[in-house]
Amino acid sequence: MQPTNRREFLRAAAAGLAAAQLGGPVLGAQQPSPDGLPKRPLGKTGEMVSIVGMGGYHIRTADDKDAIAIMHEAIDNGMTFFDNAWDYHMGRSEELMGKALAGGKRDKVFLMTKVCARDYEGAKQHLDDSLRRLKTDRVDLWQFHEINWSVDPDWIFDRGAIKAAVEAREAGKVRYIGFTGHRHYAHHVKMLGKPFDWDTVQMPLNILDASYRSFQKEVLPLCVKQKASVIGMKALSAGVLPGRLGVPAELCRRYTLSLPVSTLVCGIRSREELLQDLAVARDFKPLTAAELTETAEKYEEYAAEGKNEPHKGPSYGSAYHARQHEGV
Repeated sequence: MQPTNRREFLRAAAAGLAAAQLGGPVLGAQQPSPDGLPKRPLGKTGEMVSIVGMGGYHIRTADDKDAIAIMHEAIDNGMTFFDNAWDYHMGRSEELMGKALAGGKRDKVFLMTKVCARDYEGAKQHLDDSLRRLKTDRVDLWQFHEINWSVDPDWIFDRGAIKAAVEAREAGKVRYIGFTGHRHYAHHVKMLGKPFDWDTVQMPLNILDASYRSFQKEVLPLCVKQKASVIGMKALSAGVLPGRLGVPAELCRRYTLSLPVSTLVCGIRSREELLQDLAVARDFKPLTAAELTETAEKYEEYAAEGKNEPHKGPSYGSAYHARQHEGV
């Protein structure tokens, strides 16, 4: 794409999304709360969740006692959306979060975890494992993890994982159903084309994504149209934006939160990072359409071929999924 055309694309994409978010149902319905952390509607579910959420993968990197203390402080400060996955640290992330939510904390959060199996029996087993580790009888949101291969949408429907999810919802073990992924927007588009009314879609949304293999351009408008809640992730591009490129973390978070997302999952590894993300949420003011465009244009040279978005590369992701897709 030539520079002029790219700039025109960025302006058009940002303007269109800004119109959706500034006048649309997500940011328009954002509400303050007594703890000072704003809440947004989770799509058509009727649920309200904090605009920033606790990432289950990164919290495991802290000392266990410190990690539990961080999660407790997050809950006490109104961070209600908690993210996890069956395969994070071979189940230890769910076990640690289960300990943190014991003793009355469970009902104070909107708990999400992810299923990795694509077949019926495997998905049922993953849910049983997750419920046991998280010390709960239900998860609020169950998402199919890492839709990173073109075969995943077909496998989930043909091999029975979606049947397991629907049965779990009917049994009260799961309240809502969605999916995630971070490699290529085309796989998300394929999932959204399946005959299923998705509650949520999780995707990478950051300053660089606007310029390369863009979920912001290709998937976000479809979710808005279908009224599926958007859960943002990778706002810092696995730490590359603030670390390698020197983009302030606050600007990265603010950029993503200015899009029509219900919540942004944050990788929090320390109390300092927790306090930083809480402050961003409390003080959040959306970027204007012009500011969205200017920010994306400013960093577009770093987006070429996804060189600063490692999650879009073929080697980034879960070892479980890599084994599951061997030879594909």
